[in-house]
Amino acid sequence: MGQSARKGQSARKGPTARKGQSARKGPTAPGGPITSDEEPRRRVAAVVAYDGRPFRGFAHQPGQRTVAGELAEALERVSGHEVEITCAGRTDAGVHAWGQVVHFDTAAGVDLVALKRSCNKMLAPAIVLREVAEADPQFDARRSATARRYRYVLLTAPLPDPFLAGLAWQVERPLDLRALRLGCDPLLGEHDFAAFCRRPKAPVSDEGTASEPSLVRRVTDATWRKGPGDLLYFEIEANAFCHQMVRSVVGTLVDVGCGRRKAGHVASILASRDRSTAGQLAPPDGLYLLHVSYAPTGSAPLPDPAHSTPQRGEVADVPRSPYR
Repeated sequence: MGQSARKGQSARKGPTARKGQSARKGPTAPGGPITSDEEPRRRVAAVVAYDGRPFRGFAHQPGQRTVAGELAEALERVSGHEVEITCAGRTDAGVHAWGQVVHFDTAAGVDLVALKRSCNKMLAPAIVLREVAEADPQFDARRSATARRYRYVLLTAPLPDPFLAGLAWQVERPLDLRALRLGCDPLLGEHDFAAFCRRPKAPVSDEGTASEPSLVRRVTDATWRKGPGDLLYFEIEANAFCHQMVRSVVGTLVDVGCGRRKAGHVASILASRDRSTAGQLAPPDGLYLLHVSYAPTGSAPLPDPAHSTPQRGEVADVPRSPYR
């Protein structure tokens, strides 16, 4: 899911940040930007939360406003040097995150406390660096991850809620929670999820032959629960996810919850490996990258999962309307 983002660039008008130069005035690291290419570098890991509504996804895209572009631009202004960002899970346009993990390299002299504070002043509230810490030089936000956990939020109400616009998918009828939960059972374990994924382009080898990428993934948890008011939460955890996999699963399970499909149909859809047999693609609005896991013995300097994963009733358990 994740991949390295090229040098960050914002879609806003005006010059982009060049090495050792800020494109506009803003907070910098104590003592001013660090511009020496010879200064030793160190690897840094960060937990990032963002509201996906204003962005064309996480990954850098020339001429588009993206999370990686704005984050890299802020990091470059503070550190005074180019920054290349690698993320644990590359989210699409309109998808949100509470626990995205990234890594990047900075000059050894950069004060990480000041970097976090300065970047948040520039980026908040749309993007927030929740945690920033030095990592082992071999730490990789994508390759070192052992699991990713997503949450999908649905509003099951006949009327829209303006306070949840772009933050939840409105389904204008109640859903059968028991049927939704039964539909999750076939998803658990290791399967080929081709029926629930947008098939990627096959990479071409040096010999000119194309090899089809594997869409086998291992799902360790898939659960539905009732949220406050008319909200429903779906959470799924896997070692990795294919493109649009969570949204395809949610769209199919909503068909089950509405009675348009039987819960038992999910197993046959999965076995078909045919995307046309699955249900609708759920919109990106309600999707959140909730948490990324790493091996306990790993070197990721990230918070304990109990602290970085929002628990029931915490702020990150929202969105919720102030009138619900």
